[in-house]
Amino acid sequence: MYTGQLVFSQLMDFLPMHRFRQCVNRYNGNRHVKSFSCLDQFLCMAFAQLSYRESLRDIESCMRAMQKKLYHLGIRSKISKSTLADANENRDWRIYADFAQVLISIARKLYADDDFGIELDETVYALDASTIDLCLSLFPWARFRKSKAAVKLHTLLDLRGSIPSFISITDGKVHDVNILDELVPEPGSIYIMDRGYLDFERLFLLHQCLAFFIIRSKRNTKFRRIYSHEINKETGLRCDQTIILTGVKSKKYYPDKIRRVKYFDKEKDRSFSFLSNNFVVPALIIAELYRCRWKVELFFKWIKQHLRIKAFYGTSENAVKTQIWIAVSVYVLVAIVKKRMKMDDLSLYTILQILSVTLFEKEQLLQVFEHSRYNILTTTQSKQLKLFDY
Repeated sequence: MYTGQLVFSQLMDFLPMHRFRQCVNRYNGNRHVKSFSCLDQFLCMAFAQLSYRESLRDIESCMRAMQKKLYHLGIRSKISKSTLADANENRDWRIYADFAQVLISIARKLYADDDFGIELDETVYALDASTIDLCLSLFPWARFRKSKAAVKLHTLLDLRGSIPSFISITDGKVHDVNILDELVPEPGSIYIMDRGYLDFERLFLLHQCLAFFIIRSKRNTKFRRIYSHEINKETGLRCDQTIILTGVKSKKYYPDKIRRVKYFDKEKDRSFSFLSNNFVVPALIIAELYRCRWKVELFFKWIKQHLRIKAFYGTSENAVKTQIWIAVSVYVLVAIVKKRMKMDDLSLYTILQILSVTLFEKEQLLQVFEHSRYNILTTTQSKQLKLFDY
């Protein structure tokens, strides 16, 4: 019988705690704190994410029921609803944002060699945003419409491993394209975006930074064709052109040549027109890369369904951002555990489901996941003795 650490404690051992302490010290997180440190807060909120707690009272009730095991979870203070609410209200959310970035850098190194369906040496990112609706009376600071509040989760997703490399949380009024101003372009990388990010001034800045982009064009984009490349229409391609923009503003903001690829999708019976500054990658790969953009949509759908980022434990801006960043940390932590324990046959959803019911168990972490791999072996021949011959 295993008599060592609890499953939750073993999971938290994958966290680089020295880096967490650096993040806390950077923002004086534990200043004037006598009990319930930033680590206690992080562990409580991570536990709430992993066990699907509905509210602060739910967290308090669950942890008080397991009071004798809290020390073994790594939590050194007593848990109360008011203490956790005050911590979420007052502890700087940037502590957990910085720590999430630490985990992201670890995860990206682990998934750097993963295949995402297209053989390319370059790093490929998908950029998109998702709106999280809020109640205006409870979250007046996040006013979005006349009778609606919302925050936006802007995410730059590394397609290798579906790890978010950049996240920005803003109020719902911030337009998606403004996030391009916060990005630090990586030379040689490919950025895939929907047409909501079509801003030629910002795209030209990416071009000048030696980064590549693939973006859907709008119908009213004015251009002049310079050269048409040879294509195979049986693949779905309709054109591969080198163009120059002719609009008054677009020509001013993007004076260089640009590539236009048109593709017809038989399954959806739709035509797509893409713009890119990459003239080396084959035209069909341009279309296939844009198809991979759906991974960022799946990322938003996944975290909204399986993590607590649609219902919040606090109503202040600091509490909301704290909860979202800790949720992102939990997502990345599970991805790190999956890769380090070589559980490629298990999905993140399966791992989360297993963890949600085994956090207080004293069993080796690897053994917990091995149980889900057991298959019932059936034989074609029965071992029952035959009493009669027919």
